[in-house]
Amino acid sequence: MKQISPRYVRIIRLARLIIHVTWGILQATVYPYCSRNKQQRMMQNWAAGILKILRINLQCSGEVPEQKVKRALLVANHVSWLDICVMMAVTPTQFVAKSEIRNWPVIGFLCKRIGTLFIERSKRSDTLRINREIGDVLNTGERVCIFPEAGTSDGTQINHFHASLLQSAITAEANLYPVAIRYLDHTGSISRDAAYIDVSLVVSLQRILKQPCIDAVVTFNEAIHTVGKNRRELARLAEHAVANTLSLPLYHTESEKPSYLPGG
Repeated sequence: MKQISPRYVRIIRLARLIIHVTWGILQATVYPYCSRNKQQRMMQNWAAGILKILRINLQCSGEVPEQKVKRALLVANHVSWLDICVMMAVTPTQFVAKSEIRNWPVIGFLCKRIGTLFIERSKRSDTLRINREIGDVLNTGERVCIFPEAGTSDGTQINHFHASLLQSAITAEANLYPVAIRYLDHTGSISRDAAYIDVSLVVSLQRILKQPCIDAVVTFNEAIHTVGKNRRELARLAEHAVANTLSLPLYHTESEKPSYLPGG
């Protein structure tokens, strides 16, 4: 029996991905009008579908906060655009994204429909507004996920966790959950192809499709209580929790910047 070529397999996977994204667009048109439980199922199922098509094997450990847990702020290290799908597949959440993503084709539409919070990164004063919006979401009982490194790493180190958006957790008296994300290739080594650094989304997708499989290993650390702590204390506690979980070194800078999703 003739073996199917890897190139043909990649084409099939890409076709399935396009169909799945199209299905997501159709769902997004009715998403805001569905019940919250229905929205959460739609979000998780769609994200899990993306991971399955890309052969991303999701492995989750630690105490994932139950939906009944109110005011949960998830703080994760940032390696790839895959982080978004990984977090959505594990637990429904809203994200903070740079405002430019709002105008991206397809992705911008999907982000807007699921309630993504957009921040104007060129306006320092916008941090106050986005902190207030995050706090409002947390106070409704929903959870928010941020990536405080303000950029992606290659998975071999943890960059400085910026504290600017953690003020929302203090104001809302939310619990902060440090989340460690790691991608491994089929040999068990850190997957450089999963990292999203200095490449376009198209090139990143091509690299991922070339891999036979990638393991996404997600670990939830114990909650950090925010009462009595300032935002920089929270940033350092979360940063060390994630670094210790991944057994990775820390890299520090002095500036404090808002947190964003990766650029294109």
